[in-house]
Amino acid sequence: MPKALISGITGQDGSYLSAFLLDKGYQVHGLLRRASTLNTDRIDHLYKDPHDPAARLFLHYGDLTDGSSLSRILRKVEPDEIYNLGAQSHVRVSFEQAEYTADVVATGTLRLLESVRDYQVTTGKRCKIYQAGSSEMFGAANPPQNESTEFYPRSPYAVSKVAAHWYCKNYREAYGMFVTNGILFNHESPMRGETFVTRKITRALGRIKAGLQDTLFLGNLDAKRDWGFAGDYVEAMWMMLQKNKPDDYVVATGEAYSVRDFLDEASGVIGLDWSKHVKIDPRYFRPTEVDFLLGDSSKARKALGWKPRVSFKELVRMMVEHDVELARQERTLVTAGHSVALRGVANA
Repeated sequence: MPKALISGITGQDGSYLSAFLLDKGYQVHGLLRRASTLNTDRIDHLYKDPHDPAARLFLHYGDLTDGSSLSRILRKVEPDEIYNLGAQSHVRVSFEQAEYTADVVATGTLRLLESVRDYQVTTGKRCKIYQAGSSEMFGAANPPQNESTEFYPRSPYAVSKVAAHWYCKNYREAYGMFVTNGILFNHESPMRGETFVTRKITRALGRIKAGLQDTLFLGNLDAKRDWGFAGDYVEAMWMMLQKNKPDDYVVATGEAYSVRDFLDEASGVIGLDWSKHVKIDPRYFRPTEVDFLLGDSSKARKALGWKPRVSFKELVRMMVEHDVELARQERTLVTAGHSVALRGVANA
């Protein structure tokens, strides 16, 4: 039974990847950051009590800011594959927490690489590493962007991802480690965090339809992104580690839509006029904006045999229908006299 270790297992990608690997017959291990409340909602449906003989998903307290925990977990798990998905991944927040973002995203990746290098030297065992890159690394570079496009990062998050990317290439070349960089363009799903613009939109529209809120505050509606389905993209991650040699791959749909286009499509699913509810708040503009990201994934399609299955329209409908149902459940609770915490999503 192959073993996989996932940092960021409680996130959107970690959840989809865990389900995918379990279906493939893997034993899956994940890093869990210590917090006063559990944030395992996205993987609770996959989890079994570790005392259950059938359990194949295991969580370990660890953090990319704590190199000793990474080394300890590596020795305990002895993984065949490592998927480094952990990050402070909110671009706008990275301007407010630049040092923390760099520590987790850039130096955290370096800590992992060093831990793996030491593990391989001391044990003689080898493992393959997938590094989660981001289209934000391209920033202001002219579209379409592919593996040969020069990086032009426009946020502390993007700069940190570029550093992590080059750490991985350096360790691959210096030490012969199997480290693959996946440069994934925006990928969304009903499990996307509610402060990311796509989920922010679908959550708000569902609540507006249910009468739970009236206004959605957004920033730049003209920014264009290449949006795909997270479930499709985690399969590409796995495919990269099945190759005999590590490499770098762009994963994208090859189609770009603006935030305004997303609003149009999402509102059309439920017959709502978003212009009556959306207000622009300058606080949500980035200090340095990324206007247009469009991926060229020709290399991944040819070398891996990967292609996206879910279209933009299907993705938007999937997310809207999920969040309309979530809002309906909230409406039911409100009608029954219960309070529902909206958690400031409309203003996030």
